[in-house]
Amino acid sequence: MTALLRLAQVRLVREGSVLLDGIDLEVQPGQRWALLGPNGAGKTTLLSIAGATRHPTSGTAEVLGRPLGRVDVRDLWPQVGHVVGRHRPAGRQTLRTVVLTGAHGTAALPMRWTADAALLGRVDGLLRTLAVDGLADRSWDTLSNGEQRRALVARALVPDPPLLLLDEPAAGLDLPARERLVDALDALAREQPGRASVLVTHHLEELPATTTHALLLSEGRTVAAGPVEQVLTEPLLSEAFGIALRVARDDGRWSARGVRSA
Repeated sequence: MTALLRLAQVRLVREGSVLLDGIDLEVQPGQRWALLGPNGAGKTTLLSIAGATRHPTSGTAEVLGRPLGRVDVRDLWPQVGHVVGRHRPAGRQTLRTVVLTGAHGTAALPMRWTADAALLGRVDGLLRTLAVDGLADRSWDTLSNGEQRRALVARALVPDPPLLLLDEPAAGLDLPARERLVDALDALAREQPGRASVLVTHHLEELPATTTHALLLSEGRTVAAGPVEQVLTEPLLSEAFGIALRVARDDGRWSARGVRSA
């Protein structure tokens, strides 16, 4: 089986600072990875290599079986769904229109372009799965942060990419919005079990129950990587975050809290 993402001894140095050092990662179809670690661990940097928007200083990185440095990354970008930060549409757009722009990866729809019935049906299905179908005709700037985040996941999936990258999708969301997003990601995993994903977060509570694998980073280096049950342990998480942690799992969902000293 061809890996959708393969990193081997990836090292990234910028202005004399080592951001990543000796990272190995292999993401197969159907695997849903969590990328965890404290601020400055290198999570977003690693995700940028996975999304072919950065190249490693050394080591090898293959995205969808194609090695970075020997491929036109513009051919890769439409095949990788990448959800990062906030989206700023060009002009006043509805949620549905913003999602439709995912077909072109643009801030606005091309002039005189009309979506065909198949694409409209796909978009409607994504809106239902992400639980934003009732908001389709709402103006983008009237939506809550959580509603926009779910819509952006739908937008990234319009081209039906085999690999989905999520950079802290629940950052800044309140508890109800976070839970709706996590539920939507679980629904996506059930509906499209062959799609792989990599989700960056600081918090175990933001991981969907369908997460299969995890990579722990600290100061640009791997602490542990593998199936979640083997990686999200108290000793390994405590090492990665530099604090004694108590870890629990209930109904497939993870949580962590600090251990108070006596």
